[in-house]
Amino acid sequence: MAAVLELLPAALDGQLTRDEDLTHFEYFVLASLSEVPGRTLRITALASQTNATLPRISRVLTGLEKKALVERSECSEDRRAKNVTLTETGWTKLVGAAPGHVEFVRGMVFDQLTAEQVSQLSDITTQLLKTLDPEGKMFASLGK
Repeated sequence: MAAVLELLPAALDGQLTRDEDLTHFEYFVLASLSEVPGRTLRITALASQTNATLPRISRVLTGLEKKALVERSECSEDRRAKNVTLTETGWTKLVGAAPGHVEFVRGMVFDQLTAEQVSQLSDITTQLLKTLDPEGKMFASLGK
């Protein structure tokens, strides 16, 4: 199990870096923004949703801004806070990256399992998320 926890993230990162010039975490950030109204979140909420520290999310957002995939702005509800928005360029990048990424994940994980094993994997990960993310902060556990 430890080997899978080490090797799978590296494989996901490798595919996205090679094919889309994005890290897996950058893809996760873009996908998280794509799922919210207006494709905009407070930076603190995005950090929480992606399980990132504020310094990490700030570094990643700086890189994504340089690629014009996101933009930061003042938060109208709280002048001390900043928002981040997925740009049209970011949306286009995400939409372009998704099919290849989904195909890669399907080939690496789901095509290796029977339908019964996929169901078991879903049950197992749902159970693990109850402990790992009891407040449901992560994108993956929003449907709990």
